[in-house]
Parts: sequence; C-alpha cells; structure tokens
Amino acid sequence: MQLYPAIDLKNGQCVRLRQGAFKDITVYSKAPEAVAAYWQEQGATFLHLVDLDGALAGRSVNEPVIQKIAKTVSIPIQVGGGIRTREGVEAMLSLGVKRVIIGTKAVERPEFLLEIIEQFGSEAVVAGVDAKDGLVAVQGWEQVSSVRATDLCRTMKDYGVRHIVYTDISRDGMLSGPNVAATKQLTDETGLDVIASGGVSSMEDLETLYREGIKGAIIGKALYENRVNLKEAVSRFE
Repeated sequence: MQLYPAIDLKNGQCVRLRQGAFKDITVYSKAPEAVAAYWQEQGATFLHLVDLDGALAGRSVNEPVIQKIAKTVSIPIQVGGGIRTREGVEAMLSLGVKRVIIGTKAVERPEFLLEIIEQFGSEAVVAGVDAKDGLVAVQGWEQVSSVRATDLCRTMKDYGVRHIVYTDISRDGMLSGPNVAATKQLTDETGLDVIASGGVSSMEDLETLYREGIKGAIIGKALYENRVNLKEAVSRFE
C-alpha cells in the first residue's frame, strides 16, 4: 500500500482544514518545503500536495511553493487544487510534479481526462473524487453535484484513468477513521488504484485499509499530531 503524507497549502503555508472548511484552519508551518524534506527523511516515498487556494480560485495559486518543494525533495509528488486546463497540467508537470489530480473538471467535463491522458500518459493523471454522501463535490468542495462517485469512477476507468484519490469529505481532518467500506467498494468495482483520503487517525486505520486491499492512503492530520509514526507506517505497509 502506497502511503502519501499530505501537505495542504494556503497562502504559502502548510495547513490543515476540518471537512474542507476554510474558516476551520490550523497552520502547521510557514515553510512547506521543510515539511516535505522532513517527511522524506522519515521514509516517505511519495508526497500528496493540495493547493487549497487554487481549488477555490480555479487555477494554481501556490505554484512557487510547489516548485520549491519539488526542488527540495527527490521523491515523486502528486498535486491537486485548481488544475482545470491543459496548460495548468503542463505547468505542474514542468515543475517536476509526477502526477496532477483533476477533480472539478473531471465532473464537469470527463472527456478532459481522456485528452490529458492521450497527451501526457496515464501515470501523469489522478482523478480526484471527493464525495459527500456518495455524491461528488466540486469547486473546492463548495458545491455538491448530482454525480455518484461510483459512476464517475467507472467513466474515469473507461477513459484510461488508473489512479483515483477518493475523499470522504465528512471525515477529512476529523481523525474519525477513513470510510473503508466506500473505498473498498470503489476498489472492488473498478479495479483501479483507489487512494483513500480523509479520516486516517491511527496505525489501526492503516492496518484496516491494508487488510482490505486498498492500494493507497493519504495521511494528513494524524501525522502532524503525532498519532501516526511515518517511519513505522512505511515499514509495515509499504
């Protein structure tokens, strides 16, 4: 199981939100590149970055910080938040980012994923599926669509997508445990590399995901509040 320490970016800082609410924010560091270097030292083999400002603005906002992180670490990085154009994808990849996460655009115009995969390859793209009660949320989680997460994932698979970050918004930043049932259902129904996001709070949560055959897990708040030891987690689950 691939583990992804999360670095959420807002105003150039490393932060965490609760349930995606911008008013409920904790700043962990004013130097995200130092945080990235620390996770690499602790054994991280992949990093997950989210441009929170970009998710709301609809375009990349924290690009200078992302570039700084990419230059600081040698491990691969995936980035999401506001990447909704071909140019946006190209810009991120040119910074040294390995994968871009497409969320809102995947719901509004799924064919966009097909076009991006044709140009950059399936390894450069991740579909971000963020759901509330099984329905996909868009625009920085500010709006909930009528599209069901399972239906979107099937469409993504048809278009050649291999990686999906599945976030249960109700659990994000809450340390309440991931939605294992929904993540496993998506994995079983699609056969895709579904990465669980939202709610991981302990080594036990990671153990459960691992046991259920989930391919990846994003760890955020649990790392920053020392509930999960990354070095130990990498040793046990990767």
